[in-house]
Amino acid sequence: MSKKSSATKVKLTDVSSLFGNSEHIKDMDSTKEEIIDVSLSDLHEFAGHPFRVVDDEKMDETVESIKKYGVIVPGIVRPRIKGGYEIVSGHRRKHASELAGLKTMPVFIRNLTDDEATIVMVDSNLQREEILPSEKAKAYAMKYDALRHQGSSGDGDSLGLMSDEAGESRSKIQRYIWISRLNDDFLELVDTKKLGMAQAVDISFLTSDEQNILYDLIWELSVYPSMIQAAEIKALSQSNKFDIMAIKAVLIGTIKPKKRNITIKADKINTFFSDEYTEDDITEIILRLLEKWKSGEE
Repeated sequence: MSKKSSATKVKLTDVSSLFGNSEHIKDMDSTKEEIIDVSLSDLHEFAGHPFRVVDDEKMDETVESIKKYGVIVPGIVRPRIKGGYEIVSGHRRKHASELAGLKTMPVFIRNLTDDEATIVMVDSNLQREEILPSEKAKAYAMKYDALRHQGSSGDGDSLGLMSDEAGESRSKIQRYIWISRLNDDFLELVDTKKLGMAQAVDISFLTSDEQNILYDLIWELSVYPSMIQAAEIKALSQSNKFDIMAIKAVLIGTIKPKKRNITIKADKINTFFSDEYTEDDITEIILRLLEKWKSGEE
């Protein structure tokens, strides 16, 4: 089934046609879709842009392509009140153009509202093959808010509209929107697969301060919460019973003591004890000394 982007409701042509259909670009009304070259210094990042622009292998390939052929697909920008233009689509192309030594980049200039620009920005970037969970979460949250603001879904079912367009279930999109509330430290754990999606959703219901406390405890104890433990931590928060000792009690169950077999040779022990000491005496003394050592006593 073909997907229709919600950007079509923003008085725009289908977003997919703006990113690869050269015939469509030719047929555009030049008075509405004029392509102009804009100085890279006049192009500014979209406010709250959730997608990372990184210098990886794909960026290297883009730079080489631009050096040979230029920027084939124009970006989309909108005028800024402070001057210059805000990039709606084309952040990676702008960065690649800078690395390629260009001074300008071809763009479409559109007069878009904040909500319209957000929808186009998200839809164009979600076409990328590799998107981190944190990027998708923030993007879905931004689009969801934009759709609700402008009432584009008609019947008010913004999740349903997003599900139809993205080809993902409503519940999956909702989970992404929930985890967009995580702080950056937890989002990094999700991106690096150290924290599962189910755990991330439960943790997203904690306040910002509670997330900070939990994150510090995770590193202090060197343990990541299981699904059951994340659910328990969420319940503690919702019942106003969230505190350090309670969370430690939940997390400590995942810490398994290391198995260690330690043997001290008799000749080493005998240098400290005369023959009158029994094995039980020696054991008791050693343990008592270790207790003092553990408590910091001399």
